[in-house]
Amino acid sequence: MSLGHFADSRALTLGVELELQIVNTQDYDLAPHASDLMRLMKGKKLPGDVKPEITSSMIELSTGVCDGSAQALAQLREIRDVLLDAAQRLEIGLCGGGTHPFQHWKRQRIYATPRFHHISELYGYLSKQFTIFGQHVHVGCPGPDQALVLLHGLSRYIPHLIALAAASPFVQGEDTGFDSARLNSVFAFPLSGRAPFVQTWAEFEAFYAKMTRTGVVASMKDFYWDIRPKPEFGTIEVRVLDTPLTVEKAAALAGLIQCIARWLRVERPFDLSEDDYLAYTFNRFQACRFGLDGTYVDPTSGEHRVLRDDLVALIDKLEVHAMELRAEDALLLLRSEITTSGNDAGWLRALYEREHQLSEVVRRQTLRWGGAPA
Repeated sequence: MSLGHFADSRALTLGVELELQIVNTQDYDLAPHASDLMRLMKGKKLPGDVKPEITSSMIELSTGVCDGSAQALAQLREIRDVLLDAAQRLEIGLCGGGTHPFQHWKRQRIYATPRFHHISELYGYLSKQFTIFGQHVHVGCPGPDQALVLLHGLSRYIPHLIALAAASPFVQGEDTGFDSARLNSVFAFPLSGRAPFVQTWAEFEAFYAKMTRTGVVASMKDFYWDIRPKPEFGTIEVRVLDTPLTVEKAAALAGLIQCIARWLRVERPFDLSEDDYLAYTFNRFQACRFGLDGTYVDPTSGEHRVLRDDLVALIDKLEVHAMELRAEDALLLLRSEITTSGNDAGWLRALYEREHQLSEVVRRQTLRWGGAPA
């Protein structure tokens, strides 16, 4: 099967997708009400879209094509508010976070679409364990070769993004010790991890042809890579972020990715190499396990640094690009989290230490998603 045409896209435009938890308002466990929400959302005028996900206790919202983080935030707020109104009519709650703290995978129901049933038949119980919640960010690329160069450049900063967005410390009632346990579920899929190191679309098409010839891959959707090209949109898609607890942070993370992309595009601060991936799995694990306190191994120098410190240094480098993209507020919000309050995983743990009830943690997550202060 051919990849088809790489769609025309303006450089550095943004699109944001957020997978949300649907919970009941009695004990705040997951609730299978995606179909009910979709029914109430039918015909609503939105700047983006709302659609179901693989299990019935999930819903996904997405923006349209945005120029920057401020426009993305405005669209996310508008869609969130319409979704919240529908949820209130159904007497259910919505929230962010990369995992639900105490749901059990065997209770989840596969949403009734042919693709989701195919995934369920192929992957068995893993498909229900895929009841996890992430943020995906699309970045517009003017051509397919530029998309692959950006993909590999951004791959250096996958650990930084994981650590900053981490919001999934609890799984099935237990503290996992990970800041982002969600990504352990993604890594269980056979076509996850990193994309192959090719820098031209011709090389990528050759790789894709080999994969489809084996019968292992039928479309780009079968790749669960941390970053993957999306030729039908003319973008690359960053897929490692846990869904944040607020739309403000979701927009800020998109703004950070846009600023890094512009920095890479304009300044070309390093040459791409297959060796960039030598420490990739180690760095990824450190970010998932320890969050902002994880160790980052620089693939060029071999120097070991703390992710928190490296993020602050990165944001300093992005100052001019943030001004050009009008993303100063986005980076200011993230810098504050890095240096003072910490990531969402820390907030969730601290709340549980005070309340000693995971149901209360989820209730507070629903309040934060609705706009209540932390």
